[in-house]
Amino acid sequence: MDLVSPPPNTSGFPSSSPTVPTTPTARASSSSPSATTPSRYESQKRRDWNTFCQYLRNHRPPLSLPMCSGAHVLEFLRYLDQFGKTKVHNQNCPFFGLPNPPAPCPCPLRQAWGSLDALIGRLRAAYEEHGGRPEANPFGARAVRIFLREVRDFQAKARGVSYDKKRKRPKQQQQQQQQKVTLNDNNNVTPPPLPPPPPPSDHQSAANE
Repeated sequence: MDLVSPPPNTSGFPSSSPTVPTTPTARASSSSPSATTPSRYESQKRRDWNTFCQYLRNHRPPLSLPMCSGAHVLEFLRYLDQFGKTKVHNQNCPFFGLPNPPAPCPCPLRQAWGSLDALIGRLRAAYEEHGGRPEANPFGARAVRIFLREVRDFQAKARGVSYDKKRKRPKQQQQQQQQKVTLNDNNNVTPPPLPPPPPPSDHQSAANE
């Protein structure tokens, strides 16, 4: 039985992973393609985490992960705006609020709200996976939530789009609504129109005369 040491800790938090004994069967299963090929979400989450850690190392002064706060997360999100590809019109732009501008304008490119929202979700999960405490997670700070909500509202007005998701009714509620409509239709059956009266016969015409 071999002892496999855990990978070096680069998260900034004390590692609590013990040394795990492995057997030949365990080594064979861990080397299978299904176990070594991460999902698209996991790959993106790892890239985002590495990017954020690199940002902290390049920060002046450099920051360690336990010292990171919601304010540093906001700095990181504003830093990413320079790599954005979404045109966000200023309020004084003549195309403000138009979803399909007829001509180009000098308004800046920003990170789309949907991309930032998904990024924060992945980083929030990665922070806890690397040993961070949920109650101290800077990506779940109130300031970050307010920032994302303000970005969503402003971009919706500037781009003339709506980010509100339509709530879908449950199937059971839809079935009940359909049953009510069917019952009402059955109870409110309109009788067919009566046929017109027959024309008077010759004998009746003669008697009347």
